[in-house]
Amino acid sequence: MATVDDVLALGSELERSYPVLVRGRLKFRVGQIVYVAFSLDETVMEFAFPREARAALVAGAPEKFRLPSASDMRFNWVGAELRALDPAEAREFVVDAWSMVVPKKLLRAYDLAHPDGPGGPHRP
Repeated sequence: MATVDDVLALGSELERSYPVLVRGRLKFRVGQIVYVAFSLDETVMEFAFPREARAALVAGAPEKFRLPSASDMRFNWVGAELRALDPAEAREFVVDAWSMVVPKKLLRAYDLAHPDGPGGPHRP
């Protein structure tokens, strides 16, 4: 079972990433782009995820993942029940979400420094 604490340090350590509180919700940003957000009760983690792959992710594990709200369907976004994720899996989604919003040179530098990603390979 993952918790906010499992990813809090990681979201603060990734280059150009910083935590913010917006209306009581913890979010991680790069610049003004939000790439991870937690529900008020910290039971759901929403994160950047490729739009074209999210239906398959949700269909493959509907007990873990959910589509974004109707107003957010136009964005690259998906949600996950934190209690259904293990900590390494949650960290992997944070890194993958971060990788969608940073310049490619930062991603290459991260991949060189962390070839196995947080808790295992995070990209093919």
